[in-house]
Amino acid sequence: MKLKLGKREVAAMVSILVCSLMVTGCRTKSKRYNLRGQVLEKNVSANEITVKHDDIPDFMSAMTMPYKVKDAGKVQELEPGDIIAAQVVTSKDGNDYWLEDVRITDRSGRKAARAVVPSHRLQVGEHVPNLPLVNQDGATFHLDDFKGKSVLVTFVYTRCPMPTFCPRLSSQFAAIHDNLVKTPDDCRRTHLLTISFDPKYDTPPVLRRYGLAYLNNDPSGFSHWDFASTTPGDLRKLADAFGLEYFEEDNQIAHTMNIALIAPDGTVARYWANEWTAAELEAALRQEAAKVGTAGRKDVR
Repeated sequence: MKLKLGKREVAAMVSILVCSLMVTGCRTKSKRYNLRGQVLEKNVSANEITVKHDDIPDFMSAMTMPYKVKDAGKVQELEPGDIIAAQVVTSKDGNDYWLEDVRITDRSGRKAARAVVPSHRLQVGEHVPNLPLVNQDGATFHLDDFKGKSVLVTFVYTRCPMPTFCPRLSSQFAAIHDNLVKTPDDCRRTHLLTISFDPKYDTPPVLRRYGLAYLNNDPSGFSHWDFASTTPGDLRKLADAFGLEYFEEDNQIAHTMNIALIAPDGTVARYWANEWTAAELEAALRQEAAKVGTAGRKDVR
């Protein structure tokens, strides 16, 4: 498993980390840091590799994230499983980063990397698994309970410390919710669902407190937006179904970012990973809901 962060999210995080190292503000010149890690994926067309790296002294803790590579030819040479050494270079304003001087120090992991078979992510048009979830009120429901509605689904955990990850997702969902409640017909035909990666900690009372923080402390909003958890086994099934990856490390949960739109017939309509806006998500949700008439949800309260 790996945490695969998007360029926008990592750039923001890098900027914060770089700024935090300076008492008087951000750096005025680029900085170089030594990186050692293992290549997990490569994208030749984007000149990008995903690296699971060790601690980078004076910069960041061990993490898995994508990096642009200055030398495009080096990306073609690299393969998943390679152990590399490289230099992380940050831009003067801290808003960009890339790798230079990439060197392969061990190729022995290539065979094992090729043997890994990725989990199947549902394709557009495939039905989502009808697994049980428990919401912020302790009520059990299933994804099929939303048949007749378009549903926007994402995954977070309430203890997430990164403002550009879970808090960003929840804030954008809150903006969508606030807009939808202004149009009752669309509100009835849509639903928002936030599922926790952390079922051990994110119990119904915790999820309720978390949800209220994004609902302006108005519990009536839970009729349109559920915050839910499930068993570890079913969480893994849902994550695989929606193409998400996560693992717990140092009391935090590393995870990819993904949003799924479920059509009123219970099939996957669309996915988003890192490049999206709240307006785009809202428009797609409304558009999918408009394909059918108003339909109610089973009462799970």
